[in-house]
This record gives sequence, structure tokens and C-alpha cells, in this order.
Amino acid sequence: MLTPALKQNDKQAKLLIWTVSFVVFAAVVFLVNFKMFKNINIGFNVHLLALFNAVINSAVSILLVLALVAVKNKNYGLHKKLMSLAIILSSLFLVSYIGHHLLADETKYGGAKDGKYYLYLIILLSHIALATIILPFILFTAYRALTGQYNMHKKLARYTWPLWLYVSVTGVLVYWFISPYYTPNL
Repeated sequence: MLTPALKQNDKQAKLLIWTVSFVVFAAVVFLVNFKMFKNINIGFNVHLLALFNAVINSAVSILLVLALVAVKNKNYGLHKKLMSLAIILSSLFLVSYIGHHLLADETKYGGAKDGKYYLYLIILLSHIALATIILPFILFTAYRALTGQYNMHKKLARYTWPLWLYVSVTGVLVYWFISPYYTPNL
């Protein structure tokens, strides 16, 4: 096992994790609905940010699978590096996601209300629901690993990993479904 990177302080960690999770959730809800910046011309099609987000989500999905393989092979150092990179990329995704929704008008699914549409709705709604709750799971799971509480980390990771993977994969699928209906914002 790896040497703990942080000293355990559950009370302080819980406060920080719940505060960060709440602030991020509140910021996303507020900023995504904030209409002030929708008509700003930033010199490129802001929907490129949505493509960037899909690329980041794809990379996070790959990192999560590679990290699982690394930990199954008891390569804990590689696992830690891959998971750290997944957290960094997810943070970058969050900034880009907020930027996209600050600058772009809402895009609605423009296809027929057929089986593909209903599949899109199921994926979108499940993605949104799980994306709203995954952050504290990720942070608590990372905290348990960084403080050397590997049994607790493993127990949390059994739930966190598949949820996080689902959110990242369905983020790409949502982009794939909605991207034909983006209108250029130049």
C-alpha cells in the first residue's frame, strides 16, 4: 500500500467536502440558468466547448477503466496517478461545462419523438440525477485513499467508481445525441 498523503481529520474533511459539493452544485444550478452572457461574441462557436467536454468525459472514462485495471493488478502508484488525473480532468470539465452553459443558448433535442428520443431522455435524466450527487462520493473516496484508510476507500469505491463511470460515459452519449442540433454561436 501507499504511504498516506494526508493526515486524517474526518471532521474537517467532511465539512470541506460537503461545502465544496454544495458550492459546486449551487454554482452549476445558478450559472447554467444565468442568461447575462448568452449574447457575447467570444470569436468562436461556443458549442466547441461541448465537444471539448465530451472529449474530457471520454478521457475520464478511459482513465477510470485503466485505474481499475491498475488496482486489480496491485499497481497502487499507477492507480493513484490515473485517479488523480481523472479528478483533474473532471475539474477542468466542470469549468468548461459552466463556461459553455454561460455562453450558449439552451440546445433542445430536435429529432422526432421516436425510440431514439426516449432513449436520449432516459440517458439524459439518469445522467443529470447521478451527476448531481457524484461529487461528494468522489471526494470522500479520494479522501479515504489519501489518508490511508484503504478499507474505507475500497468500500466507497465499489459505489463511486461505477457511478462516476456511468456519468462520464453518459455525458458523451448526451453530447452525441444533442450535437446535431447545436446552432453556431459566432
